[in-house]
Amino acid sequence: MAGSTANTPPFRRAAIIGTGLIGGSFALALRKQFPRISLIGYARAGSAAQALERGVVDEIAPDLASAVRAADLVYIAMPIGATIEALGAIAESAEPHALVTDAGSTKVVICRAAQEHFRSGALFLGGHPMAGKEHSGIEHADAGLFRGAPYALVAVEATADSRVKQFAEVLRGIGAQPIWCDADTHDWAVGIVSHLPQLVSVALASVVQDETDETGMPLALAGPGLQDMLRLAGSPYEVWRDIFLTNTENASRALDRLAQAVDHLRTSLASKDLEQEFHAANELYKTLRKPL
Repeated sequence: MAGSTANTPPFRRAAIIGTGLIGGSFALALRKQFPRISLIGYARAGSAAQALERGVVDEIAPDLASAVRAADLVYIAMPIGATIEALGAIAESAEPHALVTDAGSTKVVICRAAQEHFRSGALFLGGHPMAGKEHSGIEHADAGLFRGAPYALVAVEATADSRVKQFAEVLRGIGAQPIWCDADTHDWAVGIVSHLPQLVSVALASVVQDETDETGMPLALAGPGLQDMLRLAGSPYEVWRDIFLTNTENASRALDRLAQAVDHLRTSLASKDLEQEFHAANELYKTLRKPL
């Protein structure tokens, strides 16, 4: 496989398994950065046909095995449960030189399952783009979705296989920032920075709903601040079901830490300590706002 330039992609043919928001966005980003790459899509529902109609992929496969054959890169962008179910069939059909990677939001369970199937030949790499929208589906796919976003790779950079390093190059090419870590560290970290914000947004929505009376108050007075806080509440449960089923312990621990922080704020409402908490929060916000 050649080095990555705009005309010569490091992977000649990529199979996109799951052509929804993430798979579709990855395909669009590949096409934009590497116009010569060949893209084939496969999905269990009808999104693959939509992806073809929209020009997201060049062709669609009738089955999983057909999609995977002859691909140098296999990109799995399905729910966690479906990903685990498909790993065996993908391993059987993948080319020996291929790199197979997933975009699942938890990594321990997926990587453990992959170890059972990928013992030789095709190489499996656990991955997770920290990018998304509150709305799913191929119609919301965006070539710029990964730009400026961290992208977790379950590997050690210094000793990674050449295929993994080439994939990291591809990620940098589409604007993502590879973050190297092990599966356990990943699942603990996303429990704090991804899964907890989602749960907080759901809990806040529940409080606002329960407190709103027949006159529409207090919701009638809601401004853009509440809308900002509730953006994640628009994310459908179907997207999160497998995530919480496979990262329950870390999500629970994150909620415990939040409960401790809320209790501390309650005791600080009328004291100088509250100002210090605001200052600390302001600094973290500034850190997150800094360009990569």
